[in-house]
Amino acid sequence: MGIADRFNRMANSLQVGVKTSSTSFLNFFLKIITGFTVGLTFALVGQEMMSYGNFSFILMLAVTMGAIFKLLAKWSIGAVVLFDLFCILVALLLRMYILLAP
Repeated sequence: MGIADRFNRMANSLQVGVKTSSTSFLNFFLKIITGFTVGLTFALVGQEMMSYGNFSFILMLAVTMGAIFKLLAKWSIGAVVLFDLFCILVALLLRMYILLAP
């Protein structure tokens, strides 16, 4: 067990640590962005429907963002991306309905 083996193990463990950390950060960032987007959408819809003020807008944004973050807490990156794609599909369907409605 020479010094070269120790450096090799240390480099490998560092590489695994950086990979794990970057994957975890990407997963957390994706969940935060997803929660913010869905929360902002619901808060804007609620503000237009009920005409409430800034405090209620921020409260609705925070509560929805927290609920989405809690829902996505144990999901992997692939599942979060799939959820995002589903949300985009629903948004496009609603947009098409609004544009085509008489």
